[in-house]
Parts: sequence; structure tokens; C-alpha cells
Amino acid sequence: MNQTSLPAASRQRRTGLLVFGVLLLLCGSATRAAAAETSPPPPPQAWRLQDALGLPSWLTLAVENRVRYESVDNQFRAGGKGGDQDVAIRSLVLLEASYAPFRLGAEMIDGRAVLDDAGTSLDTSQVDTLDLLQAYIGWDQSDVAGSGLVAHVRGGRQTLNFGSSRLVARSVSRNTITTFTGIDATLEAPAKWQLRGFYVLPVSRLPDQRPALDEDQIEFDREDSASYFTGVFLRSNQLPYGANLELYVYYLHEPNTNSEFATRHRRLFTPGLRLYAEPKVGQLDYELEGAAQTGSSRASAARSDVVELDHLAHFSHVQVGYTFALPWSPRLLVQYDYASGDASATDHDNGRFDPLFGERRFEFGPTGLWGAFARSNINSPGYRVLVKPYKTVTAFAGHRLFWLADSHDTWTTSGVKDASGHAGKFIGNQLEANVVWNVIPTSVTLEAGWAYLFKGRFARSAPNAPTNQDDSSFFYAQTVLRF
Repeated sequence: MNQTSLPAASRQRRTGLLVFGVLLLLCGSATRAAAAETSPPPPPQAWRLQDALGLPSWLTLAVENRVRYESVDNQFRAGGKGGDQDVAIRSLVLLEASYAPFRLGAEMIDGRAVLDDAGTSLDTSQVDTLDLLQAYIGWDQSDVAGSGLVAHVRGGRQTLNFGSSRLVARSVSRNTITTFTGIDATLEAPAKWQLRGFYVLPVSRLPDQRPALDEDQIEFDREDSASYFTGVFLRSNQLPYGANLELYVYYLHEPNTNSEFATRHRRLFTPGLRLYAEPKVGQLDYELEGAAQTGSSRASAARSDVVELDHLAHFSHVQVGYTFALPWSPRLLVQYDYASGDASATDHDNGRFDPLFGERRFEFGPTGLWGAFARSNINSPGYRVLVKPYKTVTAFAGHRLFWLADSHDTWTTSGVKDASGHAGKFIGNQLEANVVWNVIPTSVTLEAGWAYLFKGRFARSAPNAPTNQDDSSFFYAQTVLRF
């Protein structure tokens, strides 16, 4: 049945009740199992394709398949009508050969969206059909020149993940994964400090036009040889009171001319720092991260846009958590995020923070067809409660309020904007719930999630907001198989 044939209120109640029903069922089953057995049986053993094929120890084969159903009721995006739905399927195959101190690896990805409604918005964040995600050679040394230091060097096409993953990440939630071609080198004293440096070319996912995406056409992703991304990352684990410190500076260079791909011609320096303490039972934990951004950019990727803007922006994140010494190990987490916006579209300045290649699902809600918020032009406090009712089950519920950092700028993930600022800043309240059951740890995972946006004044009254002013909701359920 096409989802648009159901009344919006009925579908919202259905998705909300379904996800909470799954949450209660899994948590209740886990609680009964824990109460019934003083010595729970060991979990089922993971089945490995590598073992079944009898591959030698120096050769690693890993396969992952994820199938996710997603449904949105009452779009919040500019010009949106009704709701969207699809089934997102992502498959990964990694093959790596090791002959110390060298490694040679390749990873393929196949990301598709099927059974989507005609109006569902698809782009390269959801579709990347049969492509090469990684192809690298690595060198690892566990005791450099007898110093006890550990070194890693990897060259070729590869994914990157740094620190909190807010600015550079291998995406976990999205149906496609950002990748680069270049070199990444690490020198570290384990459990003490780590120094990383990298120089890579961003890889553009292709095809990038809707008709080709609908037809799952195969076109190999390519680097933009005129663009590059480089930086240095330093982490210290030796601060007093169990604190950890990260310092970094990234530079993204996109050329003004001769670029094969449409870009915003960003030339951005992004220095930042992160101070944090890991969660521990019966103790406060915290995290502080902030970054500035300076350089130049353009307002859009349109080739007709040739105006260079002075770029000056910033973001900050603060959170405090506490894990209680109680059954289910409940953890309360209070969060605050701010990412600057652009005050005027008519001057020669750009004040909107650019999130680079970061991940956002772990703070701002599900991505995929939802992806309501990103680390640009937002002002958002929130809180969440996380529990672990059984050793293989985790769940959380959260609430965040969202304002625009600048009322004249765009709600970036929706395209909704009021240049006059008359619609105000308040986007709305987002409720979120999620449950994950590792049925067979490292092999079979079931997950379900729900998000609901109570629209505020801006989301309802901005000039290009959807004409349907009903609140928006999202539901997903997925399975992940690893073998």
C-alpha cells in the first residue's frame, strides 16, 4: 500500500506505537531472561564465512548486509508533500591480505534504495551502486626503532574517522560512506598519545542525477584531482583526573576553476579542540568540543555563482553525563550544540559553519530519509536517557529543542528559509527513541527507531515551508548481518 493513502494522524500513531512496542517487548524479554537465569547460557556463536571457506589466517574476508525500512509522515522539507518511504539496502565486502608489516585491502559497497514512493527524494547519500569503497596498502610497525612507539601508514582509497567523528567520519548510519584517496599516517604511544597526519583527495559519488539513481546505474566514483583535504590530529590520554585532550586543524581546498564537479569552492581552515572523560559507573563524565572556521567559500555549488565570500564561522558542543549504579545501568546525558549561521545573503561574508565530512546521527537523530538536523545554523539543547536492560540489548530515549542560530539563514537540511527573519528562530521539538538487540553478537543485529518533530513557528510559517503544517514523524526498522 502506498503510505500516502493512510491518514497522517493514523500513520503517526502507528509508527510511534510500533517502535515503543518493540522497545517494550525487547526490554521485557531481556529482563525476564535475566531474572530467570542466574547463570545465563553463552550467546550463540557467530558464523564466519572465512572459516567456512577455510581461508588462511593471513587472509581476512568480511561481509556485511543491512536492510532498513524507512518511513516519513508529513515532510518538513521545503516544498515537501505528504510522506516518503523506501527500503535502503547496503552491502559491504572487505578482503584484506596481511604479510607483516604490510597489509593489502579492498572493500566494495553496494548501496541502493528500493520500493521508494514516487516523491521520495533520493540522492548520493542513499545510493551508490556497486562501487569501490577502499583499495589500500598499509604498513604497520609495533616497535619503531626499539622506541616502543607504534606506527601505521595507509595509502590509496580509504575511509577516515577522527576523534568524536563530528567533522571527519566513516558514516555508520547513512546508506553510503564517504571515502578519500591519499595517505594517512599515525605515530602513537599506546594509551598515552597519538599523532596523525593525512593528505587525501575527496571522492565524489557517481552518478549524482536523479534518473540514474532511480535506475541504479553503475558509474564508478572518482576523485576530484583539483581538490584536496589535509590536516593534523593530536590526542593525549595523560591529563590529570582521567581527562583526554584532542587538538586538530583541517584544511579543505576546492579550486575556483577547472573543477570537474560542482562545488562551493571552499578553502576552509578548521582548527579545534576536544576535552572529554569517558563514562564510568557512579561518576560524572563530560565532553567539550569547539572549532573555528576561516577562509573563503561560495553560497552555493551552482556554476553561475561566482561570488567569493569571506568565511568565518564556529561550532561548539557541551555535554555532561552520569551513569547510575542501578539495574539496566541507566545513563543521563545533557547536551548542548551551537553551530553558527549566516546573518545576510547580500553581504560578502559567510558565517554558516560547514560540518565538512562529519557524522550527525548520534546527536541529531536518524539520517536516511529523516536527517532533519545538521551541524550548521543550529542552537540546540537536549537530553537523553540510555539503558542496557540486558547484555545484548541497549536502548535510549531523547528530547531536543532546535532554534536557528541566525533567523535570516536557512534551516540547512530542509531548505526552508525566511530571509526577512520574520518567521523567527524556533524550529521545534524533536523526540527520539531507539532500541538495538545484538541477537548474535558481532553477527546478527536488529534495530528500530522513531523520531517525531513538533513543528515550531519557523517550520510552520517560513515562506517556503510545506503547506501541510502537521508535525513530522519518522520510523525505521533494520537488520544487520555480518559474516
